[in-house]
Amino acid sequence: MADKQTGGTIYEMIGGEKTIRKLVEAFYPKVIAHPNLGPLFPEDIAPVMEKQFMFLTQFFGGPALYTMRFGPPMMRARHLPVPITRERAAEWLGCMKEALSEIGLPEFWQRVMLERLTGPAYHFVNTEAEQEKTRE
Repeated sequence: MADKQTGGTIYEMIGGEKTIRKLVEAFYPKVIAHPNLGPLFPEDIAPVMEKQFMFLTQFFGGPALYTMRFGPPMMRARHLPVPITRERAAEWLGCMKEALSEIGLPEFWQRVMLERLTGPAYHFVNTEAEQEKTRE
């Protein structure tokens, strides 16, 4: 996924592995602390963070770490057991936006990455808010 303006991948343009690692490390404390998102995650968040690192590396044009380790991402299917509402997708994106800003990426790259993540975030929605309330 080369960027037409720069000729490189997003992964390369933002600083590669080091930047993706920083992003994941800034992102997950926000998610865990979020009252609507935190309860969806396991107590031991380290394996989730490592999978996210591998996925984001691949998603933004770096080495296919996730596929090499776990096979094709098929992220929608992998997220089906988790009740994801439109509200939660928006909150997840909000945490990502904060993390992108916190790690000091230039605003251009923050926008590019957030835009790229928005489609998948809403594609994972598998539960209506009303259905979620009946589960409680």
